Amino acid sequence: MKHKTTIQFIFLLFISLLFSCKADEVIIPDPIVEPETPSGQYGTPMEDFPETEDLVLYEVNLRAFSSSGDLQGVIDRLDFIDQLGVNAIWLMPIHPIGQINSVNSPYSVKNYKEVSSEYGTLDDLRTLTDEAHARGIAVLMDWVANHTAWDNEWISNKSWYTQDASGNIIHPAGTNWQDVADLNYDNMEMRDSMISALKYWAYEANVDGFRCDYADGVPFDFWQQAWDTLTAMENRQFILLAEGARSDHFDAGFDMNFSWQFYDALKNVYNGQSVSKIFTAHNAQYNNLADGKHWLRFTTNHDESAWDATPISLFSGIDGALAASVATIFTGGVPLIYAGQEVGTANNVPFFSNSVTNWDNNPEMRTAYEQVFQCYNQSEAARKGSNKVYEHTDIACFKKTYNNESLLIIINMRNNQINFDIPAELQNSNWTNCITDETMTLQSQLTLEAYSYFILK
Repeated sequence: MKHKTTIQFIFLLFISLLFSCKADEVIIPDPIVEPETPSGQYGTPMEDFPETEDLVLYEVNLRAFSSSGDLQGVIDRLDFIDQLGVNAIWLMPIHPIGQINSVNSPYSVKNYKEVSSEYGTLDDLRTLTDEAHARGIAVLMDWVANHTAWDNEWISNKSWYTQDASGNIIHPAGTNWQDVADLNYDNMEMRDSMISALKYWAYEANVDGFRCDYADGVPFDFWQQAWDTLTAMENRQFILLAEGARSDHFDAGFDMNFSWQFYDALKNVYNGQSVSKIFTAHNAQYNNLADGKHWLRFTTNHDESAWDATPISLFSGIDGALAASVATIFTGGVPLIYAGQEVGTANNVPFFSNSVTNWDNNPEMRTAYEQVFQCYNQSEAARKGSNKVYEHTDIACFKKTYNNESLLIIINMRNNQINFDIPAELQNSNWTNCITDETMTLQSQLTLEAYSYFILK
């Protein structure tokens, strides 16, 4: 009798709580209680999983990466990627593309649980992750959570999508993205299906993380629910990257966020503003940032190279683009290379259509990137050190220190020769050029050719 009374009390309490909720309040379920998952795991999760601070990320636009424009084209060049010093690959979306209102954008997803025949098969993706893991390289998928194609099978569930006052499904508000339909995150069933799709690729293709497109358009509590769920998977680790600007992405569980602020500061420096702009931007983003969280730093990505300009155009040629990259890589954060920038692709690179990269271009630039990343990967100070900046209007001069290791970076960020007065505390100090392995003593002045740089250890 006592047991029955307890059950009745619990039932009445549940009903009371349920009806006390506001009519429009979204009830977030326990994130660990998830839709049915596959019974097995393809492959073995990656060993020696890289820490976020040690990542060097490489973005692949499959339509530009090879003449075949598919996953096999990436598999065939994995050694090429590995030699650059990369330990994580971000694949742009590989799902089937919607045909209704289509502009042939890979960000218009027709089916979250398929590989488009344009790019290959599930077996191809499995081979890619297997071969990448064998080289110590993680694989991230591009994930489009804000919207779907108009002919995605989900569209039959009208309540899964945002609607106007007349009940019509709409494209994302405030955009001109007519080829996609906006998802409704008040719908719990849709959320469960989205998380199920994320888990599908971890189980079925052994992928290591997700770069999340337009993360700002998706509610905080969904990202928190999704990442709580994925990180609870047994024996799994994930790299989670938000393409966004909201500071709460880190609290939701993302490891990284896009550093547009640094990118804009860098462009301003190349337009004549003081070099101090990049250090101001860096400090503003890293002040009070939680341990283990990082900003993704880049001189281009698929959007910038398609719609703005490539580094060759933005940063005044090969030498200027290299100088911009050195500043970006060593100031701090996680460096990103967009496939093709390492061989100085000059023209805009579309991703709504195919435009194959000429990998024979500018071999000296490719070599320079390999040397720079070798210095970066071999130095804990480069990846973990704090910056001491020696302020100058035109020269980026900063020392990175971690434990007993120091690294000195000196970059001429102007298109003319500069006689740089060495800061007093650095005069008569001895260093080794990380790239040439030559010893070097800093005197009172150093002549720097246009866009030249030194990485000294």
